[in-house]
Amino acid sequence: MSANLYELLASRFPADRDAPCFILADGSEINYGALEAAAARVAARLVNGGVQPGDRVALQAEKSPEAIMIYLGALMAGAVFLPLNAAYTKSEVDYFLADAEPKVFVSDPPAFVRETNGTVGLAQAVAREAGDLASLIYTSGTTGRSKGAMLSHGNLAENALALHAAWGFSSKDVLLHALPVFHVHGLFVALHCALLAGAPMIWLPKFTDAEVLAGLRRATVMMGVPTFYTRLLGNPDFTRESAANMRVFISGSAPLLPSTFVEFEQRTGQRILERYGMSEAVIITSNPLEGERVPGSVGFPLPRVDLRIGGGEETGVIQIRGPSVFSAYWRMPEKTAEEFTPDGFFITGDVGRIDAGGRVWISGRAKDLIISGGYNVYPKEVELVLDELPGIGESAVIGLPHPDFGEGVAAICTGDGDEAAIIAAAHQQLAGFKTPKRVIFVPDLPRNAMGKVQKNVLRQAYEGLFKA
Repeated sequence: MSANLYELLASRFPADRDAPCFILADGSEINYGALEAAAARVAARLVNGGVQPGDRVALQAEKSPEAIMIYLGALMAGAVFLPLNAAYTKSEVDYFLADAEPKVFVSDPPAFVRETNGTVGLAQAVAREAGDLASLIYTSGTTGRSKGAMLSHGNLAENALALHAAWGFSSKDVLLHALPVFHVHGLFVALHCALLAGAPMIWLPKFTDAEVLAGLRRATVMMGVPTFYTRLLGNPDFTRESAANMRVFISGSAPLLPSTFVEFEQRTGQRILERYGMSEAVIITSNPLEGERVPGSVGFPLPRVDLRIGGGEETGVIQIRGPSVFSAYWRMPEKTAEEFTPDGFFITGDVGRIDAGGRVWISGRAKDLIISGGYNVYPKEVELVLDELPGIGESAVIGLPHPDFGEGVAAICTGDGDEAAIIAAAHQQLAGFKTPKRVIFVPDLPRNAMGKVQKNVLRQAYEGLFKA
């Protein structure tokens, strides 16, 4: 067996290929045999069409089982899979296509897969080495043009096997999959765990309360972003009984509020398992399946992941190294060189610390660090205080230009509270330089597709707050 990721995944499919892989919202099923046959036909079509090992295959479409058939077929053909957000505009897509230069661009997966009917499937996967490129994942590009993280077959295999073991997946599991598949969370983290276990997935196009609640009755594992869990908590039909069949709830892609963690446990009796990852390394740390899951902590580094804090301080930028960490940014040698240390650690840009027990705590992004009057302010520390105050639903703390302090601390919050009272209450727990100088209430915080608050959008919107 070569190091082609497809071969690893297919080697774990159920012996009985009639076993369900996708359980659709309408109750219909697609079995593992159909998935395998479709991937082989897609691979044959790509190879017959001139796709060579290393050529890129791009896909932009809504979530569907056929999108996964194309992903697996691209792997099988030795191609490099490039998933694109279905919400991207033409101008955004034009950038990715010009940068990645894919040999094939698919925008209608069901039609593409249908057109392979009658095609003789590829008999075996194209041989690949562990270091060969398997996927290009473009980062969000909030501070410049998007960068393509180059993930190899070995990177993805290492991470998939580590998560499969860490989270105790087996063929008895049923994964509730309501995540998008243009992102590492839905495409790699969730999908690979299920495929390696030969387990079925309840396959939902997106999160809806009714479909997720119905799926929980059959599922044993759910992976989601924090907004999934806050939406469930906001629904009175989500009860301890509705979660009784679940083995574990896993959260990532954005910080989980400790208050959500506590409320979820009170409602269901279960503690959400939070983990930490990014496009360049998939999953980096995880709270334990067996053992204490601490609210606010993202747990321990996965096996074979070296994690350290740069700068020699207790809190600083997290650096990582290991076989699941990407090798480079696509066609950006200078950017790659900037973001790796001389001894091979990737500089994540996330600020955090490691406690005495080895647990990792994330304070925020380095670019979100606020320097007010010469003092460093980590937004997460302020947000944790604000989120517990009456009248605040959720806070996003940002630094804005200030005539006296360079940057002033501002809090953009959901809810409905008294600004002066909140500032006074926060000051009881925070030093003066950390205490927000303004608290602004908004109906909702801007988020990206994976639920992360877009602080760059808030900084632009309120840039003149302290200049008035």
